[in-house]
Amino acid sequence: YPSVEFVEGDVERLPFPAADFDGVLLSGLVHHFPDPSRCAAEVFRVLRPGGRFVAFDPNRMNPFMWLYRDRSSPFYSSVGVTENERPVLARETAEVFRRAGFTVGTDYLSNLRYRYVASAKVRWLLPIYNAIDGVLFGLPIAKRFRSFVLTFGEKN
Repeated sequence: YPSVEFVEGDVERLPFPAADFDGVLLSGLVHHFPDPSRCAAEVFRVLRPGGRFVAFDPNRMNPFMWLYRDRSSPFYSSVGVTENERPVLARETAEVFRRAGFTVGTDYLSNLRYRYVASAKVRWLLPIYNAIDGVLFGLPIAKRFRSFVLTFGEKN
């Protein structure tokens, strides 16, 4: 894609002018920050009025995400995990973006099939996880426990 320009930068200090973008995608990013408020403030800064953002992160309310990726779990695995990484709570993530000035909404996603995890100890469990994730968490009653939190908002 020769017409696509890639820019490397720090999401807490983006190298772009204020009100420069219509949209920002934070794919698997927010859950790497112990305090994502600077990230949210920077997203707010670079968006035009009416601009929108979407953030996609692992859900701490999902039993599997908690068991495998939350430091408070007895089955936590640090394999392939960065120092600050942890699943998010939807209400906390929404509140961070709300405080930054956004009108915020939340949804939950599941049935995104994993093909690989870094830990060989649990890799064999992926087909079981994928089956449970697709069936159990697809039920409307289990929506808040789906694997991923989708936080979205608009700059007022």
